[in-house]
Amino acid sequence: MSCIEQLLDCAQQQIGRVSQQVCGETAAQASVEAAITIPVFMLCLIILLQPACVFYTRAIMESAAGELARLMITAAYEDDAAYTNFALRRLEAVPNLSIFHEGTKQDWDVSFERGGTAGAVQVNIQGQARPLPLLGSLMFLAGKTHENGLIPIRVSVKYTGRPSWLEGTYDTWVSVWN
Repeated sequence: MSCIEQLLDCAQQQIGRVSQQVCGETAAQASVEAAITIPVFMLCLIILLQPACVFYTRAIMESAAGELARLMITAAYEDDAAYTNFALRRLEAVPNLSIFHEGTKQDWDVSFERGGTAGAVQVNIQGQARPLPLLGSLMFLAGKTHENGLIPIRVSVKYTGRPSWLEGTYDTWVSVWN
């Protein structure tokens, strides 16, 4: 027998052993592992998806409240609807899906208070999101949802136009330069 014939014979024997192992009892092990791994992976993905959606909504709400507070300090609009529309326009960045925000544009609760002569304002924005089914049940049992099963999302921003450490008035500042 030549060297090449010996190699071919050895290769055929190896192929025969591999085919016996594949067709034997160990062939279905991967499907059993996948039947356990895939649902566990999907469950973990769902558990991580809900907080990510709520945090995104909350970040947009905080940004809108901060921008509205700065606008209220710097601009002097008499019409409160202009301020509310400004905030609602910023809140349109939240996707129109119930896991981000339940309802329409008009379902946001935007409220604000002016601090009078101190130049302080407070902006409150409230919304609601619908939890995913598994997490919704757990959150309801924990008492973190409303009676209707929605998650409340609240943001409050306080902003002072003039810091407490700043002394003098505008007139005294201008007189320094005259």
